[in-house]
Amino acid sequence: MSIQYEVEQLADSYGVADSFPKDFGYGEEEADIEDSPASSDSKPRILLMGLRRSGKSSIQKVVFHKMSPNETLFLESTNKIYKDDISSSSFVNFQIWDFPGQVDFFDPTFDYEMIFRGTGALIFVIDAQDDYVEALGRLHLTVSRAYRVNPEINFEVFIHKVDGLSDDHKIETQRDIHQRANDDLADASLEKLHLSFYLTSIYDHSIFEAFSKVVQKLIPQLPTLENLLNIFISNSGIEKAFLFDVVSKIYIATDSSPVDMQSYELCCDMIDVVIDVSCIYGLREDGSGSAYDKESMAIIKLNNTTVLYLKEVTKFLALVCILREESFERKGLIDYNFHCFRKAIHEVFEVGVSTQRPVGPKAVGSPCSKAVTLNGTPRNTV
Repeated sequence: MSIQYEVEQLADSYGVADSFPKDFGYGEEEADIEDSPASSDSKPRILLMGLRRSGKSSIQKVVFHKMSPNETLFLESTNKIYKDDISSSSFVNFQIWDFPGQVDFFDPTFDYEMIFRGTGALIFVIDAQDDYVEALGRLHLTVSRAYRVNPEINFEVFIHKVDGLSDDHKIETQRDIHQRANDDLADASLEKLHLSFYLTSIYDHSIFEAFSKVVQKLIPQLPTLENLLNIFISNSGIEKAFLFDVVSKIYIATDSSPVDMQSYELCCDMIDVVIDVSCIYGLREDGSGSAYDKESMAIIKLNNTTVLYLKEVTKFLALVCILREESFERKGLIDYNFHCFRKAIHEVFEVGVSTQRPVGPKAVGSPCSKAVTLNGTPRNTV
């Protein structure tokens, strides 16, 4: 595939005024998770659980630490709870706890109630290439006890390592695991407990898409973000738009049209291209500066009349759009609408912080209190 791209890069780093508040409306900062009791005010926690060698640590390293999938073959088995705070370099502000498969955290030495009380999502990883009878038993025990402690937890099941299965085998495995897991819950009178299932592999983009779905459930501003994206693309002639966390390539929001896996993969690859090119040509001679800053922008024109357009939204977020060449001829209109969209995004999260930390009678209570004008036409408040 022939690709033409243009990349604009300014090496100036962010100033305080241009950066988002670190909490982004997700909760108070914790000085040290080891010493801080879980509370409803702490940042969301994602638990990675499953049997030994199911792929939990590999998932974490590939998604949040940019490790090559082939390098994960040399990872040692986790033998203690590994806590990873990824909020310092990413928009998604939470902690990931990787639990060793051999540890029984329901043992009296573990305060499992404290663990589940501060959890936003529990991801249980099942190795699809192994006999999963034991894994299903552990899944049922884990989610049933967690649900009794905290019914608000989002329960996610990653049917992992499906890259080695045929398409028919993937579907059959997912159907079987789904049926057995829900039957076990029904037998325990836990019909209200909902499990979400995903087919995942670290060797393609399925793991990033699955984590995107998990993270979106932890973002209280998600409906507002989706609404803003719908308004933006409808006024700009854009076919699809993703709001990406640049570091992890998780999309925290997209418009209401269905997500096509191929389009998502193109957008992920574009982010890699932009960062790689910027690291080579966008830094100062002494190596200082940032590979991604407030002037970062890229255009990739494919040979099938499709255009990929990336624009920086915040220090951690990028808007990646897919559109046709004839629509891109109105680039001035798109850029104007993007300016309005970017301003609205900043307002959403500034208001989110102010509602958590009231500073006086001017604290705002709605997710986005100001009407935004796109394409010169006022819209109703989101």
